[in-house]
Amino acid sequence: MASEIAVWKIAVTGGVFLVLFTAERLAPSVSHKQTGRLIRNAGLWLIILFASPLIIAPLTAIGANAIVWERPDSLKAGSVGALILIVDLVLLDLWTYGLHRAYHRIPVMWRLHEVHHRDEHLDTTSALRFHLGEVTLSALLRLAPIALLAIPLSTVIIFEALLLCAALFHHSNIRLPASIEKALSRVIVTPSIHWIHHHAIRSDTDSNYASILSLWDLIFRSRSQTQRYEAMKIGVEDRMDVSLHKLLILPFKSTETS
Repeated sequence: MASEIAVWKIAVTGGVFLVLFTAERLAPSVSHKQTGRLIRNAGLWLIILFASPLIIAPLTAIGANAIVWERPDSLKAGSVGALILIVDLVLLDLWTYGLHRAYHRIPVMWRLHEVHHRDEHLDTTSALRFHLGEVTLSALLRLAPIALLAIPLSTVIIFEALLLCAALFHHSNIRLPASIEKALSRVIVTPSIHWIHHHAIRSDTDSNYASILSLWDLIFRSRSQTQRYEAMKIGVEDRMDVSLHKLLILPFKSTETS
């Protein structure tokens, strides 16, 4: 079951990436140069891609196999099973919100997450630009809700697919009609919401943490009042993007030299 869902995850996320990657080049919301950054983003993604079967996937499986209690069969099938699946997905999304907020609030975690934020332009490749250390730490910390809530491995894989599709969308540089984006933003995170999170002003960077459902920032009062505009500077305040090898060692350098 889990292996079949994993194949589905690859097919769906790959398809979403290709569609959005193509669309943002045919009708970009903001024009920007691609030189260098695509190589950096692709390099970081390839490292994660090759490391995932060795590190990330085993960690996820460990969490699913280390549950502290067993769910009764009555919660696994039919309409009840479908409802439980939705509840699990919402709870994992809430966990992701809290974890994302921690990456901004805890200095040692920010050093890993800063690699993602150093990107000075946004598009679908930005959603794949993470340091392996952050991805590994996130997988480790996610073991807690998986084990405590006895979340099935298949559900975790479904959530990972939804999370990646959401990230590809809200990082994308596609041009959406304002009315459509406004309607979507009431339910899910859209580019107009998440681009504020990448604004190179620290007060905006430390806001808009939601990944899938947009309601978390409203509930926990972390939604920025800043409105996205075309000339908005993307990146980290007072910092510039650096080469791939410098990004790999960035979390381990002193802040004065980074």
